[in-house]
Amino acid sequence: MKTNIGVFFGGRSTEHEISVISASQAMSAINRDRYDVTPIYISKQGQWYTGDALLDIANYRDIPALLAKCDKVFMIPEKDNFNLYRAKHGLFKKPVVARLDVVIPVLHGSNGEDGTFEGILESIDIPFAGCNTLASANGMDKITMKMILRESGIPVVDYVWFTDKEWFAKRDELIDRIESKIGYPVIVKPANLGSSVGIGRAVDREQLIEKVDNARKYSARIIVEHMVENLKEINCSVLGDCDEYQTSVCEEPIKSGEILSYEDKYMGGSKGAKGMQASQKRIPADLPTEMSDRIRFLAGETFRVLSCHGVSRVDVIVDADTNEIYVNEINTIPGSLSFYLWEATGISFEKLMDKLVALALKRQRDKSHKTVSYDQNIFAMGGGVKGGVKGKLK
Repeated sequence: MKTNIGVFFGGRSTEHEISVISASQAMSAINRDRYDVTPIYISKQGQWYTGDALLDIANYRDIPALLAKCDKVFMIPEKDNFNLYRAKHGLFKKPVVARLDVVIPVLHGSNGEDGTFEGILESIDIPFAGCNTLASANGMDKITMKMILRESGIPVVDYVWFTDKEWFAKRDELIDRIESKIGYPVIVKPANLGSSVGIGRAVDREQLIEKVDNARKYSARIIVEHMVENLKEINCSVLGDCDEYQTSVCEEPIKSGEILSYEDKYMGGSKGAKGMQASQKRIPADLPTEMSDRIRFLAGETFRVLSCHGVSRVDVIVDADTNEIYVNEINTIPGSLSFYLWEATGISFEKLMDKLVALALKRQRDKSHKTVSYDQNIFAMGGGVKGGVKGKLK
């Protein structure tokens, strides 16, 4: 029997549509002679659907019509139950739609890439490709990520972070801290979003207030970073796990303005969104060999210290005046799964998907050798609950 791959995509995220595009590309690349594929679309309302109609991206122009052709489904959060169940079934429809062997999450942004969905998969104990709950959460949150990277000796730009409630309570104090520690210009970002959503540049106090007020619409945690004015943005993908990984060639995205925008990344100047591969870029990036090697090293180190898994993309900033290199962020589920970087490195999209399945199964084998509980019952041994009354639980 073929291995059945469940590909989850969509989700309750500002990057919902990009997730659909990335997943469509990934499912098209999977070798159907070796694998079966079960698409699982998560709507913007958080409902799960499956059906062959989900495989044709043209169908997403009319979501209600598309979902009318699909089955609403769910999984039971029960260890080793890998079944996908119909929400409604009757005489002619069995309750189980499919049994999944491996999951590949292609959920960008909130409620997917941030560890939320990965926690569901870990509770079921199903093999899946990509970062676990902890690595996903740390990679998604720009504040936590930069704390870990700085502690690990990986260069990041100076930053100040705060919550939306702190902004209301002590705005002037925070502005003074930003101006004294960083100075203008700065970049304001929601801490846990991707795809350049909610990001803005500020060159003075008035713009800073405006950009923070915009960023807080998207996140409760805000980060304000020093902006390198004469910069190059360079991306590098990493594939493997934190103990054994390889890095791709580097790319230089081409931006239309001061900041690489959502449109730069996904529209590529075309009338229809085509995912990250549609964006304007130089592959490989026009860099000296020594600088390219340094960027690939830092990308690998970022992947390693965050305990990443699967395929990620690390974005760095090069200060063109000083040649200093700073890690900007990691995308633990990158747009288009960075397949175009791996094709330029010599690994086809089909082979990339093979490697992700193999990584998922390898991690599951390694995990099976770890002790997760003791096969003992302290109650049967005469033990009690500390602080409780004999024979009762407080």
